[in-house]
Amino acid sequence: MDDKEIEAIKLHVAGATVRHTPPFDDLKSFKNDFELSRDFLDKWVIPFFMNIGHFSGHLDTKWIDSLKRIKCEITPEIIEQNLGDFNWRTRQTGAYFSALTNQTQFIDIIGTHLLKSEVSYAGGAYCEVFASFNLPKCIDYLNLYLDYYLTKPDLWFDQKDAMEAIMYLDKINSTNNIDRHRSNWIQFIKNKPNWPEEITTDNLEKRLQVIETVKKYAC
Repeated sequence: MDDKEIEAIKLHVAGATVRHTPPFDDLKSFKNDFELSRDFLDKWVIPFFMNIGHFSGHLDTKWIDSLKRIKCEITPEIIEQNLGDFNWRTRQTGAYFSALTNQTQFIDIIGTHLLKSEVSYAGGAYCEVFASFNLPKCIDYLNLYLDYYLTKPDLWFDQKDAMEAIMYLDKINSTNNIDRHRSNWIQFIKNKPNWPEEITTDNLEKRLQVIETVKKYAC
């Protein structure tokens, strides 16, 4: 196996399963210049990444309690190191930690990761975090994402998550950004028979309850 094949395998494991060239080359992704230690991954990634973005039908008190236990230890450096790692597991965990601790200074890093879509699976967490932050810049990033990626029906990425986030933010802000994307959404799902035409926010709102519960927990 040569170096090129090894690098391709590493990219696949990290979540870079679809190679594409979006028109966001002028945006520079934040990336670490070092490898995360095993101790760091064991404490700040592995116990969390599988639960982010999932909802079992009821608020999971064990999950909430586990987040409360570590919330007060989450520093900007921990979030930054997660976001800077080229892997969907670490990136979505870092974004999620930023929401739990309301550290909005990471919006541009998360927004750039969303727009460039360098790794799979993490985009849904970015959208959920932006829905939690509910700041104009978050809405701008979601709109930019949908403006482009809804015109790419062969890229089965996080368009549904972004639509749900936009609809939720419309609901709580009394805005109407969703209409900007409706016609493109209908065209986008034509080759996706299992994607529902109707956008709902029920599951997103329940997942956001977890974030809000932990966010209110005082250190």
